[in-house]
Order: sequence, then structure tokens, then C-alpha cells
Amino acid sequence: MAGYTKVNLQDVDNSSQTEGNEARFSRKHLDSQELGVSLFRYKPSYRSPRSHKHRVQEEVYVVIKGSGQILLDNKIEELKQWDTVRVAPEVVRSFAAGPEGLELLAIGGRKPAEGDGEPQDAEWPS
Repeated sequence: MAGYTKVNLQDVDNSSQTEGNEARFSRKHLDSQELGVSLFRYKPSYRSPRSHKHRVQEEVYVVIKGSGQILLDNKIEELKQWDTVRVAPEVVRSFAAGPEGLELLAIGGRKPAEGDGEPQDAEWPS
């Protein structure tokens, strides 16, 4: 393996199943065993109906554009540009975009080869 890998996240396939949103996962393109970097773009006022947690992977999210909310277990935190949130593996998380949308980077640590994400329905408080 080379000593470095360069990837443009715009060139990574969009894996989002929701029109107007983007999810670009670079881990395999970077040939990285230790880190994953992903780009997420949520259309204005979108609230994800899905959430997830992990068995072992810790993640950090960095808001690079827009605003919104992150649901952490049953608590909502407001997000604005350059907010950075570390989330322990066992914490259930989901995102909602503000009126101008939400764009963020997700940085994750090592994960098992078989994956460790545990998706579920998001339970946003009323």
C-alpha cells in the first residue's frame, strides 16, 4: 500500500437513497484501515427518519455549511457551521437540516470488517 492516498469526496459515488441528499463514503477509496471520512449533504428542512449507533466505532461530525440539529439518544443539540461533535459508539444519532440545508463531514475510527452500524428508526421528541 502507498504511503498516502488522495481522494476528492465529490468524485465518490453518492450512496443516499433520498433525492436531494448526498452520502459519500471514502474509506475504501482511501485504502484506510484506521479512518473513514464521509460527506453528508441534507436538503433544506430534511429530518432523517432513520438513526444509527455502533458497537465499536467512535465518530466525529463537523458542520461545514448550513445548520440543523443532531439527535443524541433523546437529546437534541443545535448545530451551526464549524460545530464539531464527538459521538461514542453506543449513542444513537440522527440529523435534521435547517432551512438552508446541512452539510457535514463524518470521521470514524476503525470498524470491524463486517461493519458495526446498527440502524433503527429515529425517535425525535415531539
